[in-house]
Amino acid sequence: MSGLVIKLAPQERLLVNGAVLENGDRRARLAILTPNTNILRLRDAIRPDEANTPVRRVCYMAQLVLSGDATPDDIRRPLLLGIEQLSQVFTDPDSRALLRDASRGVVDGDAYATLRALRGLLPREARLIAAVPT
Repeated sequence: MSGLVIKLAPQERLLVNGAVLENGDRRARLAILTPNTNILRLRDAIRPDEANTPVRRVCYMAQLVLSGDATPDDIRRPLLLGIEQLSQVFTDPDSRALLRDASRGVVDGDAYATLRALRGLLPREARLIAAVPT
């Protein structure tokens, strides 16, 4: 079996090429055989009102491609700009590697790679925000 394999919990939802699918009462395992299928687990999705930090906003832009709400061409420039802005704050080597991977994903048209790399910055951003005195 080749392709992407997704394991779903009971009643878990996922977005496949713009259609919301919901699993039944039991755990399930799906094999996605069609290449270039856009799939987004809704439990992992960032909702518009949750895109309230710089990293979350850039993640949300990348997610728009997977949800079918934007094409890679539409989002390429704003996404690269957002990644560039993040690179002004995240200057450590590990964060730079994630940002480099995210940029490469944008250039290659790989929304999954972009989102995966950007999501790696979320815990770092949370630590930075928590460290700011109020």
